[in-house]
Amino acid sequence: MRLRAEKISWAVRGKPLLADVTLDAPDGALVGLLGPNGSGKSSLLRVLAGLQRLDTGRVLLDGVDTRSIPRRALARTLALVTQHTAADVDMSVRDVLLLARIPHRPLLAATTAAEVAAAEQALADAGLPGFGDRRWSSLSGGERQRVDIARALLQQPQVLLLDEPTNHLDIRHQLDLLERLAAGSTTVIAALHDINLAARFCDQIVLLHAGRVAAAGPPAQVLTPARIAEVYQVTADIDVDSVGLTRVHLRQSIDSVHSG
Repeated sequence: MRLRAEKISWAVRGKPLLADVTLDAPDGALVGLLGPNGSGKSSLLRVLAGLQRLDTGRVLLDGVDTRSIPRRALARTLALVTQHTAADVDMSVRDVLLLARIPHRPLLAATTAAEVAAAEQALADAGLPGFGDRRWSSLSGGERQRVDIARALLQQPQVLLLDEPTNHLDIRHQLDLLERLAAGSTTVIAALHDINLAARFCDQIVLLHAGRVAAAGPPAQVLTPARIAEVYQVTADIDVDSVGLTRVHLRQSIDSVHSG
């Protein structure tokens, strides 16, 4: 499913958080949102998920304005995983996972054996077999992150929105997750912190700066020394290898250059 945002603007108490943002995520693409803290990545994901009312613009799923889609139907189509989840929830991991199936079953219908089996498989796929009976509050930050992503995938969305999904993960699980997302058929938009992970796995990159799109397109076109200097205030060298993989080598801050 294709997701498109057109000329989105959103301000809070007169402070613009997003300004004239346009984004296009083709069917099955992995799109990375990059930018420094405060650039608008989390705000954009919340807008795309329908959690914030826009001042101007619209969000389209296969050409249909999401404001015209009933919430339950939208929940069957789109899932959002945020950076922070409550750690003190008194539920089993299995029950947390099964929340993902609520939009897919009739109102007041009971959980099915097939859904329980799917939840156990989702845990195994996340590298957490046998965690179903664990209490949610007992999990580490990285384990909760992996369960949250497993829950979103169990929801079987056609569009998946992820806010810093690698934030609490070790290197192995970062790579496992991004490889899985890149190989899947779901349209994914992920806010990422690591420029090189984004360059390696993303089909497209949207570079945000102060709530605006500084550049959008394939990694090799977006990640240039001039743009990295403008947006991140650091100098960088860019290499593109024989298979077209972009690597960014950050050197020093612009302030250091000027003070030297």
